[in-house]
Amino acid sequence: MFPEEQIYAQLARLGKALASPVRLRLLDVLDQRERTVEELAQAAGVPLKNTSAQLQQLRAAHLVTSRRDGTRSYYRLADASVSRFLGEFQAFADGRLADLRDAVRARLGALEGVSAQELAARLADPGTVVVDVRPAADYAAGHVPGAVSVPLEELRERLGELPKEAQIVAYCGGPYCVLSPEAVRLLREHGYDARPLDGGFLSWRRGDKPLAR
Repeated sequence: MFPEEQIYAQLARLGKALASPVRLRLLDVLDQRERTVEELAQAAGVPLKNTSAQLQQLRAAHLVTSRRDGTRSYYRLADASVSRFLGEFQAFADGRLADLRDAVRARLGALEGVSAQELAARLADPGTVVVDVRPAADYAAGHVPGAVSVPLEELRERLGELPKEAQIVAYCGGPYCVLSPEAVRLLREHGYDARPLDGGFLSWRRGDKPLAR
């Protein structure tokens, strides 16, 4: 192999690592917090054996890393630059692929959202209430400052905790997460002024916004 071919062969390693819907899904889930293989398989909806095999390919491309704690291995993104790259990659794909935009619209609907920049400017506004509808463990690992944890499955029973006069911004995990759109629709059905956070929690974190734990 010629030297130039070696260069492009190395670049292709990243392309190969990303050329799998399953691996892209695993990266998005890991971008929210580190997880064991079992937790990752459950969160991503991927069989356990397949999850382990895909993680090895992501490790080989230096996109994820792991640590051991007793008998368990915990996986996470290799570093913050991987998260930023994923955000830029998804934004680039959204601008290029009409089929992707159609698929996202079909999954999430056409709700008008709030950008991370707009939410950051409104955090001090008492008229804005931020609701994290992810599972409690995700909230504990890191959340938007001031956000209240109301997992989606608890939202209907806890509607009375939310002030009717406030504008509610609900968010879930990432740009393709359906939890916050579902939460917004439920809130609107009960008379709340609610909007989702565009891009979910990952848009907040990838924008180097502050986190609370």
